Amino acid sequence: MAAPRTLAFLALFGVSSSQSSECSYSGLLNHLNLTNPEKILLIRRPVKNWTSTTLVQLDMLLFGILDVDEKSQTVTSHNWIEMQWTNEFLTWNSSDFCGIDTLSFPRSMIWIPDINIQEDASDSGSVQMDPVVIIQPSGLMSTTARQRLTFTCQFRLSLFPFDKQHCNITFSSMSSDMRSIILGTVRNSTTLTRISEHVMITQGEWKLNSMEIVEEKVQHEHLLSSKLIYMVTLERKPMLYVINLIVPLFYLLVLDLASFFISEAGGEKLGFKVTVLLSISVLLLILKDILPSTEDDLPMIAQYCVSVFTMVWLSVLEAMLTSFLLDLDESHGKKAQGSADTQEDIQLGAKSQKEPPGVEEKGQVEAGKRDRDLLKLILEEVRASRQLAGSQGKDQRRPGFYSKLAKTIDTLFFICYFLTVQIFLFYMCISWIRN
Repeated sequence: MAAPRTLAFLALFGVSSSQSSECSYSGLLNHLNLTNPEKILLIRRPVKNWTSTTLVQLDMLLFGILDVDEKSQTVTSHNWIEMQWTNEFLTWNSSDFCGIDTLSFPRSMIWIPDINIQEDASDSGSVQMDPVVIIQPSGLMSTTARQRLTFTCQFRLSLFPFDKQHCNITFSSMSSDMRSIILGTVRNSTTLTRISEHVMITQGEWKLNSMEIVEEKVQHEHLLSSKLIYMVTLERKPMLYVINLIVPLFYLLVLDLASFFISEAGGEKLGFKVTVLLSISVLLLILKDILPSTEDDLPMIAQYCVSVFTMVWLSVLEAMLTSFLLDLDESHGKKAQGSADTQEDIQLGAKSQKEPPGVEEKGQVEAGKRDRDLLKLILEEVRASRQLAGSQGKDQRRPGFYSKLAKTIDTLFFICYFLTVQIFLFYMCISWIRN
């Protein structure tokens, strides 16, 4: 008799438990009233009391730094964004549904916070949204997105290429104020930075230095809005620019110093200096394609290039001056040698004219008299020309004067140039190290 009663009790218990527990997702959807899409679409912010504030938590990770454009002042990165919030209407007890603790549902049928990025300059096709939203029994909802984000950033290039750029990625709601939505994060900035460095796929010439999170309240007219700011610090890897710009400029400056030991003969020294100047001009053109033209403060590398260019330009001018002085001295030497040869020829002609002609005939005597008169006239002209040449010679410099002047100028300029180069390089090193 006891056995049939026990079987009846167990059967009755099984029926009642099967009625109270539902192990299918359809039963859970019916419980959450998610089978009526039209009703769900009418739901706005999912709170039971409209004065309650919805906390939206946003965690952002950097998967890669794809491009940094200094001219357009933009940064392109590969981001992963996770967003969480609570829906007070979509809660259940997992034990009533055989332990179902997660539920996936299309995001198009559930209220999603309208969060955007203020600095976003990318197109809409660069965002890949997760098509579903994960719902937990407590009503906590989460969704993810991958985005090739191009955002604006105000660069400070005064220390280029040893610069660090501080860029902001600001999340805010497009239509809700702080009475409706408050933005926050799940993880702290240190954890997000460490995870980003671990999952970083590509960085290029930039390295992620840190990410700081700032929660800010912004007054807009008479309303307060919540903003979540990710302050991303990027550090440039300068080795490429050191090898391609700074070191070649230093070598060209050393070559220009060494050119002072080249002989002035043949114009080789001046040609070498002009070649060095043209090489620096090519490096300046390369630098022009990198740096933006709107920079207020001249970058230190631009100061470095312009200073080197100016010093080499002054060196070319000095080489032109010394070459001119040497040529001037050479031309004066040739003129002095030519005048000496002319005077010697005149003296020889005068001696030959002094020899008396024969007097055998009377006609020859008269001819000789006329020749003597002509010879006197020639001698007077020669004497006058000698006096004029002597007066001009008093004002002219001695041969070799301009050569000595050129060597003196070249020596003094080399000493000043060498000291200027040392002071300049010391100043640039101290400035870069200090900053």
